[in-house]
Amino acid sequence: MRFLLAAIVAVMTGIGSYAWAYEEIPVTEGGTLVGTVTLDGKVPKPKGYNLITLPDQIYCGRISDGQGWRLLQPFNVGAAGAFRDVVVYLENIEKGKSFSHAPTPRIEAKDCQFVPFTTVVREKQDVVVVNMDPVMHDIQAYETSQLGPRVLFNVPLPMNPQHPRDLKDKSDAALYHKHLAGEPMKQLVGMTKGRRVFVMQCGFHAYMESWGLAMENPYYALTDRDGRFEIDAIPPGTYKMLIWHPYLGGTKEQTITIQPKSQAKIEMKIPSPTGRLYANEMVDKPYTRFGITDDAQSHIVPTLIRQQP
Repeated sequence: MRFLLAAIVAVMTGIGSYAWAYEEIPVTEGGTLVGTVTLDGKVPKPKGYNLITLPDQIYCGRISDGQGWRLLQPFNVGAAGAFRDVVVYLENIEKGKSFSHAPTPRIEAKDCQFVPFTTVVREKQDVVVVNMDPVMHDIQAYETSQLGPRVLFNVPLPMNPQHPRDLKDKSDAALYHKHLAGEPMKQLVGMTKGRRVFVMQCGFHAYMESWGLAMENPYYALTDRDGRFEIDAIPPGTYKMLIWHPYLGGTKEQTITIQPKSQAKIEMKIPSPTGRLYANEMVDKPYTRFGITDDAQSHIVPTLIRQQP
């Protein structure tokens, strides 16, 4: 867990902002910002977790590499470098389109992974987390402040009582695919003033990780599978546009100008980060420790997804 807390501190560098009360007004002369975000360079290696060292390795191992490892790739990159699930937002907009009816974000624990990996919430808004798996999860959410990381919430994530309670048998666990919703856990995302990044991890399964931003205005978008985004009804003016991903080491910034009833287009190329990005980066020839035997690893069968490094 200390590695995750260190990562929080790293990604928060340069993320601070000043809070005020956002005012909703009619935007009659608003413009639109559209664009694409691409990752320029080699996609970083994924994280790697030896499933034998963690609970529920048979069920969770349905998604694994065939050698007993679960991979977590924080960089969702498509064809031609399309950088997906990146947050694009405008800062310091005090007045504009409606923000009061934003839906409550929902994060699901499904197949021992948090979906989606990136979430955007309104500051001081609830987020709902639901367990769809036949195993227990424990959600631990953190933000950082001037005094260091702070716990936002830490609660068990109960499973649906209709799930079978014993999936230790290899064949039963490997074939079980039902996703039944457990009791929804509604938690408030209340950030320290000037902070907006939070991260959630399962206390049982370290490879279950989800990141989010708490926003103070509705002028944001997540890039789609083609790396595209669109933000509409923007009051005319000049703004700072920021692009955020948890492992870019802060935000990438650019100044943009929005003209009345016009469309501004932008193409952003983000240099791929280099060097080691996380403590548990997957290596080319993963080593075995803790006395893990070939027989123990042979019980972990990727029946749902065979992951590729």
